[in-house]
Amino acid sequence: MKKMLYASVAAFALMAAAPTAFAGMTEATKWINDEFQPSVLSKDEQAKEMEWFINAAKPFAGMEINVLSEGIPTHTYESKTLTKAFEEITGIKVNHQILGEGEVVQAVQTQMQTGRNLYDAYINDSDLIGTHSRLQLARNLTKWMAGEGKDVTSPSLDLKDFMGIQFTTGTDGDLYQLPDQQFANLYWFRKDWFDRKDFQDKFKAKYGYDLGVPVNWSAYEDIAEFFSKDIKEIDGKTIYGHMDYGKRAPDLGWRMTDAWLSMAGAGSKGEPNGVPIDEWGIRMEAGSCNPAGASVSRGGATNGPAAVYAIRKWDEWLRKYAPPAAADYDFYQSLPALSSGNVAQQVFWYTAFTADMVKSKAEGNNTMGDNGIPQWRMAPSPHGPYWQEGQKVGYQDVGSWTIMKSTPTDRAKAAWLYAQFVTSKTIDVKKSHVGLTFIRDSTVNHASFTERAPKLGGLVEFYRSPDRIRWSPTGINVPDYPKLAQLWWQQIGDVNSGAFTPQEAMDRLASEMDTIMGRMQRADEANNTYGGCGPRLNEEKAPSEWIGKGGAKAKLDNEKPQGMTVNYDELIKRWASN
Repeated sequence: MKKMLYASVAAFALMAAAPTAFAGMTEATKWINDEFQPSVLSKDEQAKEMEWFINAAKPFAGMEINVLSEGIPTHTYESKTLTKAFEEITGIKVNHQILGEGEVVQAVQTQMQTGRNLYDAYINDSDLIGTHSRLQLARNLTKWMAGEGKDVTSPSLDLKDFMGIQFTTGTDGDLYQLPDQQFANLYWFRKDWFDRKDFQDKFKAKYGYDLGVPVNWSAYEDIAEFFSKDIKEIDGKTIYGHMDYGKRAPDLGWRMTDAWLSMAGAGSKGEPNGVPIDEWGIRMEAGSCNPAGASVSRGGATNGPAAVYAIRKWDEWLRKYAPPAAADYDFYQSLPALSSGNVAQQVFWYTAFTADMVKSKAEGNNTMGDNGIPQWRMAPSPHGPYWQEGQKVGYQDVGSWTIMKSTPTDRAKAAWLYAQFVTSKTIDVKKSHVGLTFIRDSTVNHASFTERAPKLGGLVEFYRSPDRIRWSPTGINVPDYPKLAQLWWQQIGDVNSGAFTPQEAMDRLASEMDTIMGRMQRADEANNTYGGCGPRLNEEKAPSEWIGKGGAKAKLDNEKPQGMTVNYDELIKRWASN
């Protein structure tokens, strides 16, 4: 029996290593007809694009490569369906592994530190653009496409059609990552509840303004209290005015670095990221590539009044207005939990979960109407009292293909073909219908999304509007994302546990960030580790030398101004008109 098993395994290994016998246009035509519809291309144009992939892949037929991404519906579709299509069409086998976001970042960091080729490509958040452009351990795609990778760069790639290219461009103006999926953190709310006349009358009688989409955090807090403390139950079911998460895990840190401080108003004016102070509170002067510090004492804002306010509100709202279990939820648990139908709103909701939130009631989604129209809607994120016009208003995740220099050239070329394949115009409309994470202008403007828009809760209107550019990923002020990001969740977790106050936690965080950036500075000065763009920390001064004087903003006497709301239907008409 063992001999038979070994023989079977050996035979399978030989089959896996051999070139796919049937790769070619017959297979491509089958996929075009059966799977890759609709598309912005005609079937003839799709066939022409696939013919290019077939020819470009011939030197690599039979190769088996490994790529890694986090787990969202878009990547599940790639892993389960598009790998099969790619292998049948090109003869290249792709093992597209899916892990948690923290594990993806760890793998990227390990490959950068060791030079071992763990994966041939990563779908790695563009939050690392400051890292990749400084360390120069990832392939510079601008140079790659013009040089070593020219023979495997599709003539129909059309970089200008990608919405997130500005976020994957380094300090040198070159492209380091190719967007694969993109989603924003927006405001989510139960429109059916907000439209109830009895709730509207009761809310206005108590707060003096209309129940609607909150413009500021004051209104968000009022609405959270209203549903949690005044309404309490709907149809005999306990309901809550807020949803978030608090589990001590790496994604708790990203919950804050993903623009939460800047939404409160901690950063400076400037888009896509604040200048000189970004959404992390790190200072970097205009025209410079050298971060100067995170602490208020060095001109940063990580532990300034606005940042401390942001953390305090996160903790307070989680305790007072969210379901009790939310304190132990992580990123992956909290957002799908909305489908249970017991939450009125969420201030920080990722559109990556739209695909799950438009499932039917039969699939366990209690927020879907019987007519196939969601009972919820998405809208712009409200901002805190320190926010000023011209500041960043929210976060946009741009998961992007990243190929390390430590990956052998032939494997890098095969991986680059796969990256272009899954983002190609032939496939992108269908992939976007599955995952709802738009990357191409041509896709979001396709007629099939005009037809589907009413069933997607405002997603299409948002991505067709000029507002979308105001949501942006972590920018270039962050010199080494993996090293600095891991500091956040532990400090924030200490607030939720009650071990430290928000001020104490942010003081510790800012100090630790400066300590690590100080080490980066010494490495850069001694060995040019960061290409001369490593930190150059300001000398410490008394906080009074910086607060309100070009550094962190001074503490407001009133951190809860009058609540402000807007009518959702008027907002969506404005988006649609653009």
